[in-house]
Amino acid sequence: MTTRHTTSFAAVVLAGLLLVAACGPDSAGRHRAAGTATNTSAPTGTATIPGAADPGPGPTSLAGVAIRLDPVATVSQPVALVPRAGTDDLYVAEQNGKVDIVRVSRASGGSTNGLARTTYRVDPSLALDLSDQTKSDGERGLLGIAFSADGQTLYADYTDRDGNSRVVSYPMDGDRADTSNQRGLIFQTHPFPNHNGGNLVLGPDGDLYIGFGDGGGSGDPNGNGQNTHTLLGKILRIDPTRSTTDQPYAIPTGNPFADGVGGSPEVWLYGVRNPWRFSFDRASGDLWVGDVGQDQYEEVDLLRSAGGVDAGRGINLEWNLMEGTHAFQGGAAPEHGVPPIFDYAHDGGNCAIIGGFVYRGRAIPALQGAYLFGDYCVGELRGLLQRNGTKLDERSLGATTGQGLTAFGQDNEGELYALDAAGQILRIEPN
Repeated sequence: MTTRHTTSFAAVVLAGLLLVAACGPDSAGRHRAAGTATNTSAPTGTATIPGAADPGPGPTSLAGVAIRLDPVATVSQPVALVPRAGTDDLYVAEQNGKVDIVRVSRASGGSTNGLARTTYRVDPSLALDLSDQTKSDGERGLLGIAFSADGQTLYADYTDRDGNSRVVSYPMDGDRADTSNQRGLIFQTHPFPNHNGGNLVLGPDGDLYIGFGDGGGSGDPNGNGQNTHTLLGKILRIDPTRSTTDQPYAIPTGNPFADGVGGSPEVWLYGVRNPWRFSFDRASGDLWVGDVGQDQYEEVDLLRSAGGVDAGRGINLEWNLMEGTHAFQGGAAPEHGVPPIFDYAHDGGNCAIIGGFVYRGRAIPALQGAYLFGDYCVGELRGLLQRNGTKLDERSLGATTGQGLTAFGQDNEGELYALDAAGQILRIEPN
């Protein structure tokens, strides 16, 4: 294991605050097949998105499956880990505004599962340093990064010193981001200091998906989740490679409100509270969202793709009318809304879901097709299996981070990593 930064517990508490669910004394059944309804033009319209072809048979139970966490490197306040095309190296975002490069070396003659004989080294030089442009207090800071498909552009989502969200692109100059040629993509003001979201994902369609929380405040007081005309409480989709006369990006043709009628053109799906984190299944194209709840329930949303794309198009995930599958403050499930495939209560110390990835690596065959996720406060990694939008199994995988779980990451081989509030990068391995 290699270390560039050492981090005290007091310092990493700030990273933990990023994910705390409860914002006030709010309190909050039904269930349908997940991800089967969508809104294609306006909140009152519907269309059915068929599921993508099943990527193949896989386990139907996680009974007996156990994993362990191998610490491979340490940084400071890690909140995101992404791969880059053309290299095995990993890029790690720190909440304090820095992006580390973790050099990964795979020795020849190593294990066929790609894990043994792999070494990790944190480069002493940074790929990007935004520490003078952001302030990592509470839920603010550098919150997400992503690369273009060719690895030549780095996208970053951070809250500036005024507390507003900025999504910026940087051309890569070798291994480092060229800040002299940065291009601002989206600027979003925030009425409160929490629920900033911040996740960035390059989708299977090559477009950039951006997660914004509902803007904060207890219970979404401004009603942003259900208001399709604001970017808050949404997952957005834009084409960052093209610009228009009005914007430094283009609106993909298939966006549900692309013409601006019924909602903002950037909106892909709505009704989220603080989507930390979401990811696409690299085999099926299905979209998985871990949406942080209010005071009582956390949720996992599965939105199925159509032929590997279009997962989640126009879907309403129901916040702030519902918290998970439960009515929130007298609300009721909206017509055509889509409930989570799984939710859980704040029992046993749970407080904030950390969304992860569907496992598509080679090292743990028994996990093939399982969605891995966890909870910040408990730090326990869990797995969920589904078929055709129906949950088959959900249980603990027997591994817990030493301190709060902050995020997951996936490398180019489909192997997964967990990040914790102590700064550890933990490789997920068979036990």
